[in-house]
This record gives sequence, structure tokens and C-alpha cells, in this order.
Amino acid sequence: MSLSKGIRPVEILLVEDNPGDIRLTKEAMKEAKIINNLNVVEDGVEALAYLRKKGKFKDANRPDMILLDINLPKKNGREVLAEIKQDKNLKQIPVIILTVSKAEEDIIKTYELHANCFITKPVDMDQFIKVVKSIEDFWFSVVKLPPNKNFH
Repeated sequence: MSLSKGIRPVEILLVEDNPGDIRLTKEAMKEAKIINNLNVVEDGVEALAYLRKKGKFKDANRPDMILLDINLPKKNGREVLAEIKQDKNLKQIPVIILTVSKAEEDIIKTYELHANCFITKPVDMDQFIKVVKSIEDFWFSVVKLPPNKNFH
């Protein structure tokens, strides 16, 4: 797919520590209709460093969306979500919880922390790819998002 003049790729930050889920998400995004840059970090500390452009992430692009797993090393997804939604420079970025958890407690807690939606990852590979594509279709074709301004 070629880039049209003036159209920039959608920036997506995937915060995921499972190599299989990273691979599947990349595969689904590659097949998607929307031109995107999928950036991956594997723990909560890296996610916040990326979002705050710290260290090796000083040149990171602001994501248009964050796909966030709950069960992460170093700092879990709930802690990351809480910090994002309390930060005036980051709180407008949609955060989609994409996790294996089906626990009602996790669903309630992440919505209390202002997650934009909660999706349980299917274990079937084809279903997982369908879910990722539907996320992209909905959030970038149907929903009107705030403009992605440069961030510090």
C-alpha cells in the first residue's frame, strides 16, 4: 500500500511481553487496510519511557493509540494506564486493554482508570488476527480521534 500525499501512517504503541502475541499483532497490522507504524515495548517501565521520550526513546513518535496488556513485567498495565491517564500530555491517547484476562475485577479496575475499552485476547490465531483488525477498523475508520500533536 502506498502513502498518499500528506497522509501519515497511524502510530500505534503495543505494550506486550508475549513474543507470540507481538508476532500475531504485527501480522494482523501488516494485513490491515490502514497504513500504520507499530512500535513495541515489552514492559511497563519501557512503555512510560517511550511515552515520555526518555533515554533510547527520545525520538519516539507520539502514538495515536496504545494497545496495553495488563500482565507486564516491572510495572503492570494498570499502573501504566493510571500514569497515562493522569498525565496531561498523554491522557487523550486512546488506551485499549488487550489481555488474556477475563476477570471482572480487571475489567472494572481498568475502566475506573479510564481505559477506552477492554478486549480479551482470543487464544485462536485466526480470531486474534480478526480482533486486531477490528480494533484498527473501528478506532481509525469510525471513531474521530483528537489530533496527534507533537509531544515532549
